[in-house]
Amino acid sequence: MKKTILRYGGFGVITICALSVIIWSLIDIVDNTLGEIIGYSSMVVSLLFVYFGIKHFRDKENSGAVSFAQALLVGIFISLMASLAFGLLDVIYVKFVNPDFMTDYYDGMLEQARSLPAAEFEIRKEELASEKEMFSNPLAHFFIMSMMVFVIGFIISLLSALILQRK
Repeated sequence: MKKTILRYGGFGVITICALSVIIWSLIDIVDNTLGEIIGYSSMVVSLLFVYFGIKHFRDKENSGAVSFAQALLVGIFISLMASLAFGLLDVIYVKFVNPDFMTDYYDGMLEQARSLPAAEFEIRKEELASEKEMFSNPLAHFFIMSMMVFVIGFIISLLSALILQRK
């Protein structure tokens, strides 16, 4: 099990790293909304290795059988590897590669919010200021971004375990 987790978790890490570098190069070309779509898509693509890792474990290492619990455990650990890599990459990006990203991102979000009625705009402005403050702490930023990927990975792990379980 450990070998499968490390192998497919590594594939997920490599994929999310490669896709993140590609996204970094596109950051000035696309707007925030498209950037978020591309970002979430890259998370899902890198987490597809959860399915393939569980399938490999079942077929090649466990004689064609895997319980729901075993499959879920394999998927969770593969997801954990990708999520930790993404959290670290995101902190590196906003701290070292593009230190103005958070300011630019929130300025763009604030600009989008200007179409709201005045009272709603003020509420959204306060929400954005609070989020910006929270994301300025690298540890909180790492945790939030890692958990975002992990939750997606957990959902994929659940679905994959349901599909691939075989007694």
